[in-house]
Amino acid sequence: MTSRFEVSAWSVIAALATTLTSTSCLSAEAAHFAPHRAVYELSLANSTAGSGVSDVSGRMVYELNGSPCDGYTQNMRFVTVMTNQEGTQTVSDLRNSSWEDADGKKLRFSSTQYQNDELADSSQGDAARSKGPTPVVGVDLTKPSKKRVSLPTNIYFPMQHASTLIKAAKSGVRLFSANLYDGSEKGEKYYLTSTLIGNEYVPGAKPTSPAFKGSDKLAAVASWPMSISYFDANKDKEDQVPAYELSFRYFEDGVTSDLKIDYGEFAIKGELKELTFLDPGKCPATASAH
Repeated sequence: MTSRFEVSAWSVIAALATTLTSTSCLSAEAAHFAPHRAVYELSLANSTAGSGVSDVSGRMVYELNGSPCDGYTQNMRFVTVMTNQEGTQTVSDLRNSSWEDADGKKLRFSSTQYQNDELADSSQGDAARSKGPTPVVGVDLTKPSKKRVSLPTNIYFPMQHASTLIKAAKSGVRLFSANLYDGSEKGEKYYLTSTLIGNEYVPGAKPTSPAFKGSDKLAAVASWPMSISYFDANKDKEDQVPAYELSFRYFEDGVTSDLKIDYGEFAIKGELKELTFLDPGKCPATASAH
C-alpha cells in the first residue's frame, strides 16, 4: 500500500526524526501476526483540478494466513470504479497473491489486473536469497515473460518489512528506510521507502472510529500511525517526490485501518468495514521454541 510527502516536508522530518536503515537497534521480540480477513470501502479522498478524476468508489478485501513456522500467505482483491471529468467510468480489478517464508528468504507472488473486464497486466515469479558468504537476491519471473532479475542484497520482502516496522515502532524508531520488493510493476521493480512512525496508541486509548464489525477485538491491541513514501529506485531520492504515499493505522497484530493512498493529484481512502480473525496457524513445539 503508498504515496509521497513533498521533499521539503521529508527534509524537515528526516532532520528531526531518528533515522534507521538497519535492524541493529530494534527490539529482538518477534512480531506476531494474527490471521485475518479485512474488508475496506474505497472512496475518493481528494483530487486536484488537473487530475481528471471526479469520483472513485470500490472495495478491497485483504486476507492474511499462516504462522512463523509455515510462512505467511497474503491474498488481496482491489476493485475500483474511477469516473473522469467527462463522466466516463473505468473499472479496475487487481488481484494479488503471495507467500513468504517467516525468515524473509523466499517470496512467491502472482498478480493480475483487469480493466473493464479485459486483462491488462499480469506477473508471476519467485524471489529468493542465496546462501553463502556473499548472498545474492534474485527473482525468476514466469510472467509476463521468463526473465531473471537481480535485486540489492538489503532488499526487504513485504512481510519481512511489516515485521520490521512493528519492531521499529516498539523500539521507538521514528523513521525507517528500506528497499522494498513485492513483485509489482511486472516483477521488475523495487522501491526506496521511507516510513514515518507516529506515537503509540496504547490499548484502549484511541478506539477505532467509526466502529465496524470486529472492531471490539482491537481494543486490547497497541497501534501506531504510519506513513510510507515510495520513491523510484532508479532516481536520486533527494531530487524527487514520492511516486505515492500510503498512510494508515497499524496494529501490533498486523491489522490496518484508516487507509489512505495518495498519488499526488488524487488520493483514495479505505475505511475498514469488517474484520474477521481466522484460525491461527499452528507450529510444532520444536518450531515455536526455535
